[in-house]
Amino acid sequence: MTTSNNSNGVSKQELPWVEKYRPVTLKDVVGNDETVSRLNIIAQSGNMPNLILSGAPGIGKTTSILCLANTLLGPTVKEAVLELNASDDRGIDVVRNKIKMFAQKKVTLPKGRHKIVILDEADSMTPGAQQALRRTMEIYSNTTRFALACNMSSKIIEPIQSRCAILRFGKLENEQILRRLIEISRAEKVEYIPEGLEAILFASDGDMRQAINNLQSTWSGFAYINAENVYKICDQPHPVVLEKMIDYCQKSEVNDAINCVSALWYQGYSAIDIITTLFRVVKNSEVLSEELKLAYIREIGFTHMKIVDGLQTLVQLSGLVARLCRQTMPAKDFEC
Repeated sequence: MTTSNNSNGVSKQELPWVEKYRPVTLKDVVGNDETVSRLNIIAQSGNMPNLILSGAPGIGKTTSILCLANTLLGPTVKEAVLELNASDDRGIDVVRNKIKMFAQKKVTLPKGRHKIVILDEADSMTPGAQQALRRTMEIYSNTTRFALACNMSSKIIEPIQSRCAILRFGKLENEQILRRLIEISRAEKVEYIPEGLEAILFASDGDMRQAINNLQSTWSGFAYINAENVYKICDQPHPVVLEKMIDYCQKSEVNDAINCVSALWYQGYSAIDIITTLFRVVKNSEVLSEELKLAYIREIGFTHMKIVDGLQTLVQLSGLVARLCRQTMPAKDFEC
């Protein structure tokens, strides 16, 4: 039995799962149906405008534009697409030389098609490079189209934004990621239990790439997907501990709640790890009332802001626990 090789000579069996199961056509892209349908319309018309694809990491921006390029360019896609990602130098010299040379290159394409330049993490380009790119987009508009993937479109200069159609991608729903994880698990003969996949969904927080990487890492490390193994691989505080802490806070049992946070702290988790996981636990809680959930999220937000400013101590977390407990304490307990 032989295994096929990709363009770099690596067999498909050896590829990371996130690459091995990357969609090739737009119909295989998971989620963001409205945005993908707009790309389908572009593929059918054959006339691709310059694009800005904006959204969180790992939700299919670059994959979608690669699928569009495959549909538009067919067999010529390898020589007619230039992809520069975040690991490449994309200063002003790259725009003036590499991108400009590609735009000038003659390539035989299907009628009405254009060469495509894909710039991943475009919002990290320097202002000078963006200004040079604006000029390049203007000069070579007859032969080349540009697709810029970014997390925040507001970091792209306005002259480029005005030359592009902006497509916004939202976070994927858990059900969409779960279906993909089950497909991959069956293809790779991965042994799992539902709680293990739920743990992957919690840790990935709408990021398909992270979910697939966590699935492969847990399978490679433990050969079994359950919640305990997933949280060991992801190195995140176990949400069950924080759920127990929230339960103590509801009962105004301050000491027990602080003990839960202290246990995570002395296991080596940073304050930012704990506060981030705590926010997800509260946001997804089904036992908290809406009023109490909003009050908890407000307090968590204030503490998160202090931690980001550098106050990453156990005292900050303990103060947060005390304020959470206060939300359900009787008013008479605070009377002097």
